[in-house]
Amino acid sequence: MKQLLFILLSLAALPMKAQFDKYFEDRTLRVDYVFSGDNRKQQIYLHELMQSPGWYGRRVNLDKLLLQGDGQITVTDTLGRDTLFRYSFSTLFQEWQTTEEATKVQKSFENTFLLPFPKEPCLVTVTLTDTHNQETSRLQHRVDPKDILIRPIGVTGQTPWKYLQKSGDSKDCIDIAFVAEGYTEDEMETFYADCERAIKAIEAHEPFTSEMDKLNFVAVAPVSAESGVSIPHENQWFNTALGSHYDTFYSQRYNTVPGVFHLHDVLAGIPYEHIIILANTLNYGGGGIYNSYLVASAHHRTMEPVTVHEFGHSFGGLGDEYYTDDQYETRYPSDTEPWEPNITTLHDFASKWQDMLDDTEIPSKVDGKDIYTKVGVYEGGGYQSKGVYRPTQECRMKINEAPVFCPVCQRAIRRIIHYNTLAE
Repeated sequence: MKQLLFILLSLAALPMKAQFDKYFEDRTLRVDYVFSGDNRKQQIYLHELMQSPGWYGRRVNLDKLLLQGDGQITVTDTLGRDTLFRYSFSTLFQEWQTTEEATKVQKSFENTFLLPFPKEPCLVTVTLTDTHNQETSRLQHRVDPKDILIRPIGVTGQTPWKYLQKSGDSKDCIDIAFVAEGYTEDEMETFYADCERAIKAIEAHEPFTSEMDKLNFVAVAPVSAESGVSIPHENQWFNTALGSHYDTFYSQRYNTVPGVFHLHDVLAGIPYEHIIILANTLNYGGGGIYNSYLVASAHHRTMEPVTVHEFGHSFGGLGDEYYTDDQYETRYPSDTEPWEPNITTLHDFASKWQDMLDDTEIPSKVDGKDIYTKVGVYEGGGYQSKGVYRPTQECRMKINEAPVFCPVCQRAIRRIIHYNTLAE
């Protein structure tokens, strides 16, 4: 019955896919940008355009945004009238802007975005927004698909890769790539085993359990010259495939990849839409950025729950529900509703999970009962102890010990999966 329903829904998506074929080719347009500035201002610079075989992003709901993110890309015709494709994202650069360092120095960050390759000239507009959801920076540029300087990549010499799970054609499924970081050639079998553990961890959580037939997983195996991952606060620096390191923003557990351009070079020509980087380390930590990538420590004892949590960020656009301190106390101002679907300031609560409440008092009292399933409005979330609210007392997006996503997070993730695979 489930398979029949999926077939019927896929048939319903055919008109939307015809729209894709009308405007786009089965190729990827990779657009590299440099975002720069400090805590007060931002600049966007176009770095390079590239093309690679195959398009592995969504072919439905092309002109719609499900989540706003911290930035958006819009592709239109050359007159700016017809919207052909939209995409939202968050960036490490915008997160850095909230740090003390950003008050003292200007920096630049690499950002790569994948767009379907247009058949005709078009306009691409990139906008960045602040914590009030107000536009702070914009760049618009023209793309001519016949431009001789759009460099082909991924045609030959691909990084070694293989499918770990292929549920269907990329036209109907979401392609997720595991990428090895800090694994030498002799350690690649360990990497593949780590990937399998991560897949099982994701599959164990609803709604992924019910939606695995819409997900493809590939393992991408760039070889590192040295084993391990760089940990600057321990004065450990290693020559690794992706150049990731801990101590991002001087936070010891924050592991990120500064070389985003190189990361996508490694993935060129391979079916991928979302990126999970497994770091060959025992050190705790990682990080997840919406529609960018996540990094997880493959050999720390919390690998499975942390991978799932960070996937909630990078794939589901979910916000953190913990509030260990108020270092980001201005991240979610009271006069603005966060775009993340699982936290609220109550500024526009009707747009969140108000429809999932019964006769529940707001704010709700923590009583220790049904802590993963009882939907309410519990104060504390988004790093803030006051003024930001979460849906349940505990959740996978709050603590590592939580065995499940709360009902609100489950619904949000399911919507993301359907948005990418089924026409509205």
